Amino acid sequence: MKYDVIVIGSGIAGLWCAIHLNKPKVLVITKSNVWSCNSFYAQGGVTIARDKDDIPSHISDTLLAGAYHNNKKNVELLSTKSLEVIRDIEDMGFRFDRDQNGILFTKEGAHSNNRIVHANGDATGRELHRFILSKNYDFLTRAMVVDLLIDGDVCYGVTALKDNQLHNIYANHVVIASGGIGGIYKYDTNANVISGDLQGLAALKGIELSDMEMTQFHPTVYTKAKTSQKLLLSEALRGEGAKVVDENRSQFLYQYDKRGELASRDIVSRAIYDYQQKGHEVFLDFSSWDSEFFKNRFPTIFYKFRNLGYNIPQELVPISPAFHYIMGGITTDKVRVNNFQNLYAIGEVANTGVHGANRLASNSLLECFVFGKLCAMEINNTQTSYTKQFPISINTPLHLPNDKTYKNQLREVMWDNVGIVRNTKGLQKALAFVDDTKDKVGLLSKFRFITAMEIIKQALNRKQSLGAHYIVN
Repeated sequence: MKYDVIVIGSGIAGLWCAIHLNKPKVLVITKSNVWSCNSFYAQGGVTIARDKDDIPSHISDTLLAGAYHNNKKNVELLSTKSLEVIRDIEDMGFRFDRDQNGILFTKEGAHSNNRIVHANGDATGRELHRFILSKNYDFLTRAMVVDLLIDGDVCYGVTALKDNQLHNIYANHVVIASGGIGGIYKYDTNANVISGDLQGLAALKGIELSDMEMTQFHPTVYTKAKTSQKLLLSEALRGEGAKVVDENRSQFLYQYDKRGELASRDIVSRAIYDYQQKGHEVFLDFSSWDSEFFKNRFPTIFYKFRNLGYNIPQELVPISPAFHYIMGGITTDKVRVNNFQNLYAIGEVANTGVHGANRLASNSLLECFVFGKLCAMEINNTQTSYTKQFPISINTPLHLPNDKTYKNQLREVMWDNVGIVRNTKGLQKALAFVDDTKDKVGLLSKFRFITAMEIIKQALNRKQSLGAHYIVN
């Protein structure tokens, strides 16, 4: 079982990389079904600099939202390459929403211009993912990567768990595109299989993780949903004029930032959290729209809430922040994992520095496209072959009887102590729990505990608030 390239993850970053590879033997490994990924659920759209004149503004917006903690060269690369992205996608036959004048652009929080393109209203991620999946790939589904076969600065492949059997799969190049960490928080918007596994595995293998304390909470989420994955209410709603209000229909966000609903996500999330702590309820108000506009522009959200019994757009929908995205991750230069010859990380699992301390809305899908293709181009231009055999040496039990109990406790602890507003005492409490519990769970659960530990430790090390990391003492 030897491949040219193994891609871990079936989100847009991994698939866009795979589609641009010129190597004959490529395997995409996914933990569940191919659509169980965060990009499938992305509602808002893809940020695209509208033209060359818009690039400086997009760069400026990205740096400002990221609290200038960004890697500026990679931000410039992200924005400049965005002009190619829309052409690449549409040249393959995909079509973004448009009217008689051309492609439609909308606005989201902290953007100074309308520059987000979308598809089927609020189903951009789903439509793009389905389209890209229609291309040819070799998939290994319902398989979990439990080890990276590393010797020195070379990754020779992976150990994967499939049908309760462990298999070593070898490759000349390994691309990690496994997504985020949502499953370690009580309230999150992520696909239900996303739980920071590869970040934890990377840490156990001595791979550098950086900016892990930079965890973004989406401000407008319907957290009353009974499913573990809470219902995201796209930032594009506010870009199109939906209002955040309290029980008296008062737009209180202007008390916190002059941009109100269109401030950056970290500011809006903290404002809503603070307002709730003062005893208020918080809602999204769509009453300025008629039903036809809502149904046509945001069909997924419209029908979901009609099915839940809400008479939208007239009726208010209760909202609260929930974990959404991690800016930090496996440290890369652009796509190559630091200190490795043939190991790459792209998408949310990677820290390229483009998002800094707080991601600008809809830059995530853009990052998937830009760095996914860059990764493929780098692999295509590398002629190398690595051969080494490894024994299957997983000596830790994969599961233990109390794993589910401890995982649920972790989600509570992370939400209560490593959330929107942090303090040293709470972080130390969370660290003590994780340190005490990480060896009481099986290996598959331990990965998320190690990821949580990295987040907590890096949060403790950053004594001052910055972007999404807000610490009060």
